[in-house]
Amino acid sequence: MPATPPASAASPERAAYFDNAKLLAVVLVVCGHFWEPLIDQPGQRLAKTLYLLVYAFHMPAFILISGFFSRSFTAQPRQMRRLVSGVLIPFLVWGILLAYFTGAVNDTSVSIQPLTPVWVTWFLIALFLWRLSVPLWRNLRAPVTVATLVFLAAGAFSLGAQLSITRVLQFLPYFVLGLTLDPRHLAWLRETRWVKAAAVAVFVVAGAAAYKVAPDLEAVWLYRSKGGPELHVGYARWVFEAGVVFVAGLVLTAAFLALVPARRAWFTSLGAGTMGAFLLHAFIRQGAFAAGFFDHPFVRGLPGLAALTVLCVALTLLLCTRPVQLLLRPLVEPRLNWLFRPEAPTRGAGSHRRK
Repeated sequence: MPATPPASAASPERAAYFDNAKLLAVVLVVCGHFWEPLIDQPGQRLAKTLYLLVYAFHMPAFILISGFFSRSFTAQPRQMRRLVSGVLIPFLVWGILLAYFTGAVNDTSVSIQPLTPVWVTWFLIALFLWRLSVPLWRNLRAPVTVATLVFLAAGAFSLGAQLSITRVLQFLPYFVLGLTLDPRHLAWLRETRWVKAAAVAVFVVAGAAAYKVAPDLEAVWLYRSKGGPELHVGYARWVFEAGVVFVAGLVLTAAFLALVPARRAWFTSLGAGTMGAFLLHAFIRQGAFAAGFFDHPFVRGLPGLAALTVLCVALTLLLCTRPVQLLLRPLVEPRLNWLFRPEAPTRGAGSHRRK
């Protein structure tokens, strides 16, 4: 999960399960972004199948876990400082850097629009808005129902690209669902044997379905970035197709969480560095695209797809390592003491007895 740590005080020991989930999910993100230039090329049905399967659930999984870790957010001053320094400022900084880098490698002019996210940075502004809204959802009687109605209503309009508001609203139910989850729900998913078996079956069926629809399904339906008017379909059709995609994302997310290893492994510690990998891989992918890497005949063959996938996994692991984390920390978690007032001392601290 390329997101900030829990809003509440974290336990000294990071949960291996969530680090594993975050790392596996960001691996899927990187693979998906590197597969994307291939999916509309002739003879790339397998690449598109993998792409559709991953895009059906990887962002819902990120967002649901983000909601789960936002359950204790109450907009306290310390939480707001962390939200600004760990989400809002990286959104602005990395958006500008990515825009200028993309313009440079493609030799195109750059027009900075601060409120319009640049590619992967949409998730940061979405997380910022979702987390700000947590107190509201915690006070509603039926938050998931209301969030689902908001998602369905969003499809009736063309809301534009600013703040990625369409994605914010269409992915909202996953975040709110994460807010309502109890740790016991996730424990049941990962500890119940028949659920794990069912999860494997779900991915087999979903893979077969993705292979069948790959030649005809437009991937834009999985991005959740457009409403009916922008997709040039009637609202009834949009509700049906978006509803199918939403349910598929929910089922696959549950299956993914059921299959995530719960024990600490050699790669578990890398789960702490997913934010850096999430942001930095975008520059490598844009550079590779501009250099014509995806036009090479080998890359377009089946062995090339396998090699590309292995390289994506290796790249993700490398970008999650501790040295890369330390190098990127000023841009991922900048210290903004100059911006905020000093924290008020805890009540009672340093108090003096009255004489």
